[in-house]
Amino acid sequence: MRRFFTGLLAAGLMMTLAGCGSGETAAPAGGTLYAMDTVMNFAYYNTDGGDADTAYTQTTQEIERLEQLLSRTRSDSEISQLNGAGGAPTIVDGEVAAIIADALTYSTATDGAFDITIAPVVTAWGFTTDHQQVPEQSELDRLLKSVDYRRVSVDGDTVTLGAGQSIDLGGIAKGYASDRVKAILEKNGITSAMASLGGNVYVRGSKPDGSAWRVAVQDPKNTAAYAGVLSLTDSFAVTSGGYQRYFTQDGKTYHHIIDPATGAPAESGLTSVTIISPDNGTMCDAFSTALFVMGEKKAIDFWRTGGYNFEMVLITADGRVLVSEGAAKHFEQEKGSGYAYETIPRTAP
Repeated sequence: MRRFFTGLLAAGLMMTLAGCGSGETAAPAGGTLYAMDTVMNFAYYNTDGGDADTAYTQTTQEIERLEQLLSRTRSDSEISQLNGAGGAPTIVDGEVAAIIADALTYSTATDGAFDITIAPVVTAWGFTTDHQQVPEQSELDRLLKSVDYRRVSVDGDTVTLGAGQSIDLGGIAKGYASDRVKAILEKNGITSAMASLGGNVYVRGSKPDGSAWRVAVQDPKNTAAYAGVLSLTDSFAVTSGGYQRYFTQDGKTYHHIIDPATGAPAESGLTSVTIISPDNGTMCDAFSTALFVMGEKKAIDFWRTGGYNFEMVLITADGRVLVSEGAAKHFEQEKGSGYAYETIPRTAP
């Protein structure tokens, strides 16, 4: 018997919104939206003369536009047309070409731990459908021959896939959407806001009472509980975890984060990776997946030497929460969680 769990109502990062304090004079604009296969929540405040209602309307319109543009499960999307081109050079929207180029940059940086050409393998596992299954190894071996980001080329607005390849931007699309949310908030003068796009969170400024936003990192062992809380302002935070989307077959659990090297769910010793950065939600999204695939040692090495501006929280299968030095300044341990907490120094001991 197989069961499939989306975890959509308990995303990898959960916002604690209560108690905004006396500085709050009105309820926020915002609400809940289901898009990009996840539940999204928004709260925009009319502080400093910003137009929160307009910002929220533009946000919902933008997310709907991006879903139409980037979803490979929509037959009319740019990605579906590219995937159906049989490897022929295809002119796409300039925005799509730029996103694909960014994805290839992150693939190169992570030595393929993040790879958008994993799409045929994801399809074989059924994670984009309601019919999950464990593929035959022979099928995975065949499909893995087409998984290689280096065979994708972007030349201006022209994208060319290798023979037999198709791409899936699901590992980066919500991160890009959070970047677009940031731009919309800036345009409308919003200085206090939070946007939770499933496991992708962006917080702008502080809460109306001047305190930092509290972003809770979910406990993979007990999704009704926290492993800790980050206090953030003007930051992106993105979590990838094997507990977010999975199914069971013949008594074994299979999660949705596929290792491009094996074609199977990553067995890296990590159960959750949270990436935090003030700069770039797209990067956070890609790296949360890549570092989950890498595992503890490679993830720490990449954080130290990769040259990108981010902090991280790693949760291991053996019961440890590893918090990078910069994030530790803003991280509150959860008492009674059963985890052992460690701070990762910037320089290797």
